[in-house]
Amino acid sequence: MDARRIIAGVRDGKGLSPEAAVWFAKGLASDEVTDAQAGAFAMAVLLKGLDQDARVALTEAMRDSGDVLEWNLPGPVIDKHSTGGIGDCTSLLLAPALAACGAYVPMISGRGLGHTGGTLDKLEAIPGFRTGFGTDDLHRLVAEHGCAIVSAGADMAPADRRLYAIRDVSGTVESIDLITASILSKKLAAGLEALVLDVKVGSGAFMKSMEDAEALAEALVITANGAGCRTAALITDMDQPLASSAGNALEVLEVMETLTGVAVNQALWDVTVQLGGEALALGGLVADAEEGCEQIDEALESGRAAEIFGRMVAAQGGPSDFVDRYPDRLPAAPVVLDVAAAENGFVTAIDGEVLGHAVVLLGGGRLRGDDRINPSVGLSEIMPLGEPIERGEAIARIHAATQAAAEDTARAVAAAIRISPEEPEEPPLIHARIGP
Repeated sequence: MDARRIIAGVRDGKGLSPEAAVWFAKGLASDEVTDAQAGAFAMAVLLKGLDQDARVALTEAMRDSGDVLEWNLPGPVIDKHSTGGIGDCTSLLLAPALAACGAYVPMISGRGLGHTGGTLDKLEAIPGFRTGFGTDDLHRLVAEHGCAIVSAGADMAPADRRLYAIRDVSGTVESIDLITASILSKKLAAGLEALVLDVKVGSGAFMKSMEDAEALAEALVITANGAGCRTAALITDMDQPLASSAGNALEVLEVMETLTGVAVNQALWDVTVQLGGEALALGGLVADAEEGCEQIDEALESGRAAEIFGRMVAAQGGPSDFVDRYPDRLPAAPVVLDVAAAENGFVTAIDGEVLGHAVVLLGGGRLRGDDRINPSVGLSEIMPLGEPIERGEAIARIHAATQAAAEDTARAVAAAIRISPEEPEEPPLIHARIGP
């Protein structure tokens, strides 16, 4: 078996056998497959596609190209994955809430991608918080605290790490088959028993249309279940930011206000509850998602999730008093500027992608992989869809390192938030459920 024959088979519509998938994934991990061959393979998959069995085979082969974690715990091992959005900080609420309900959550997360924020970048806004842990430490953290949020180890799904970089430079990022294999190979390498997926749709998401979001959700759910992990997906709205903030420390602040009950963001709470209810049902801890939602709601309401979050932060190097003193512990930007509405009316549209790029340009994300992030910058108090507004009233607040950066961003934010005389119809938080 060799790379050329495998590539030609996919190119000619003959598919990808499990044996070929295993060989190619091992070749990616070992560098036996060249960059040119990896790019040709990715392009063949993009143009010809894979059937369901081939997609499962590629996902499993990429998962098995490195370490796959094993667990011996008194409860199910569960995780959640989001396809990315603006103000999407549900992971910080959901991981401790699931742990409070008896699940164990080794949440292997990523960094910001394009215009969307990354869970690891948000957590690293907490002074001292570490995300890089070896396998033994990850096992210890999850066993002791019920959850940990960490980066993928170098030995987990190395085939995906290689193919991911190739996709970025070969024009094959949008292949649903490759997206599916990439997401799931990393998640399933964590040894999960159940997985809930949050597939975003709308202006702030990678998937702008329901058709594309449904296609991705179905591919992910079918493939993950085919690989032996009980999985369902919710398609959730991203026509506006989920939180009212976008930016690392600002989103952590909003999470903490919600966890502690100081100022609850209802949309953030509700999506967390729905995802958590599905996860508990998939993990067999409750009879159905409705019962699961009740348990997640109680974990948040009672403060048990906040307590576990505080223990996780301390265990991962952050302040031991973070839950009690989070406003003092998070960095703040030196310049704050309100963006004023130019007219009376209602907020009728929000271009989430423009807002996400504005945060990146403020320094809250990366234009290149080696860029350093300023955790204090971003947007807060973003007006939601349907909100009545008067001329001169703030539609968002900019947190910037310099006055010039704030003023440049203000123009982009004003253009991204549309105000019209007619009150709009607000989209639902949850558009659809895909799963068994």
